[in-house]
Amino acid sequence: MKIRYLAGLAGLLAASPAMAQDAAESLSVSGSVALVSDYRFRGVSQTDKEAAIQGGITVGHDSGLYVGTWASNLSGWGTFGGSNMELDIFGGYAVEVADGVTADVGLTWFMYPGGADTTDFAELFAKLSGQFGPANMLVGVAYAPKQEALANVSNTPQSNGQKEDNLYLWTDASAGLPNTPLTLKAHLGYSDGNPGLGPNGTSVAPTGDYFDWSLGADVAVGPLTLGVSYVDTSISRAESAYLLPNFSSTKDGSSIADAQVVFSLSAGF
Repeated sequence: MKIRYLAGLAGLLAASPAMAQDAAESLSVSGSVALVSDYRFRGVSQTDKEAAIQGGITVGHDSGLYVGTWASNLSGWGTFGGSNMELDIFGGYAVEVADGVTADVGLTWFMYPGGADTTDFAELFAKLSGQFGPANMLVGVAYAPKQEALANVSNTPQSNGQKEDNLYLWTDASAGLPNTPLTLKAHLGYSDGNPGLGPNGTSVAPTGDYFDWSLGADVAVGPLTLGVSYVDTSISRAESAYLLPNFSSTKDGSSIADAQVVFSLSAGF
């Protein structure tokens, strides 16, 4: 069915050069690639407090619709049942709802190729962003409906097919310093979900509920951006004790939710 559809679309565009040109002019492609000293997802390391290579690409339409993908390597807690890679597929619709204010709604599908069964899950999101004075502000909410990947781990037969959900609230702020290549940035997030390891380590809120935050700065150097951020969470040793040893670095046993300075080097197009 998909092959016949694509073949028909290709034939239509070949027969209508003007239509094909108009369609191409309505599309835009953007992307990025980055090297980070630690991949922190909502404050928790997904790479055993080690470096990660990440990249993504997005195709947008003038109407506001867009689709894209993003990927990163994983290790330690973030392997989710044996996967060494996270691959996200997302799509949504962004529209200006007021002068300088944009609303963005969509869905992200988190995939872990090569991992155990029941690791992938979907998450709906809604964001509102805009510039207020010298600062760019964003507030967002992400909700993952009840799914097996977010359920708590249990060894009882009755746990098979158990499903749980997850809520994440966050806000971001950034502001460029006048006449400099420096941009200051800040983030605050709150997770509320099912505590535990999940059926394959896929709990998005491992301690049930917690805050994560970061403060940092980016410096533009030609086509590159150098970044540094101080990242931390409210997850204490006592709160995560029942998750050990999974929730600790394989090198020194430190918590993967402890405060960390994260460096990044990225480029976009």
